[in-house]
Amino acid sequence: MTLNSVNTNMGAMVALQSLESTQAQLTATQKQISTGYRVSDSTDDGATYAIAQGIRSTVGALTTANQQLGSVQGLLSTTQSGLNNVSNTMASMRDVLQNMSGPNVTGSERTNYETTYNSLLSQVKGFIQDAGYNGKTLVGNIAGSTGSFGRTAVVRNDSGATYGLATFGGAAMFGSISFTGTQLGGASTVAAMVTAGGVFMKQMNAVNNELNVVGNSINYINNETTYNSNKIDALNSGLGSLIDADLAKESAQLTALQIRQQLGTQSLSMANQAPQTLLSLFK
Repeated sequence: MTLNSVNTNMGAMVALQSLESTQAQLTATQKQISTGYRVSDSTDDGATYAIAQGIRSTVGALTTANQQLGSVQGLLSTTQSGLNNVSNTMASMRDVLQNMSGPNVTGSERTNYETTYNSLLSQVKGFIQDAGYNGKTLVGNIAGSTGSFGRTAVVRNDSGATYGLATFGGAAMFGSISFTGTQLGGASTVAAMVTAGGVFMKQMNAVNNELNVVGNSINYINNETTYNSNKIDALNSGLGSLIDADLAKESAQLTALQIRQQLGTQSLSMANQAPQTLLSLFK
């Protein structure tokens, strides 16, 4: 096709196509710089955006799991504190029973020991009742407890798997060591309570064993929370490598495209003047 035509300006068409291409690249570069993302939506790269959305969903699920694990940490810490106080108090109660197991402890002396024992027993009851956190308790199933008693399961990871927290029968333990005056009245009966297989020692050992269970649960929750946090960091790092824009590169690209845009505009202007040149032939 001849270039000397007023009907079809090939030079202008080529210049316009080049300018439009430059403008499209400039728009894409400006989008990356303004959003900070190489892939900010599915129009940029549908497959990559779909992967990124999946990673974001996993990060959100792990964040939620850590929030739930955090709430359980408070319950476990309260439980540990309550059981620790119970254990310490029971150690004092054991000393009282040891004293009462002597055959020469009689009369007012024995009565004083019984009063001391019952006073410590009342403290144990209070520790059990007050071991609640946010409306829940793992030990306090005695009337007047601050939380509802029952097994608690907490979501621990992004797949919805749960970790169960065992409960301790505080009421049964308290009932087992709530001895009557008759039971405390005989030295031999009391002595049997504090033997290795005695009822008091069994309950004291049960409390100490539960402290071990609670301690293990606290360590598990802490480790799981740390693992989830590390996993979130790793996922975010991978996500950044996948969709983040290289701002230094895009900044240099922006400058180059702006220059190309200016040159393209000048080229189109010159091409549009070509038909005017043909008019000079008819003068």
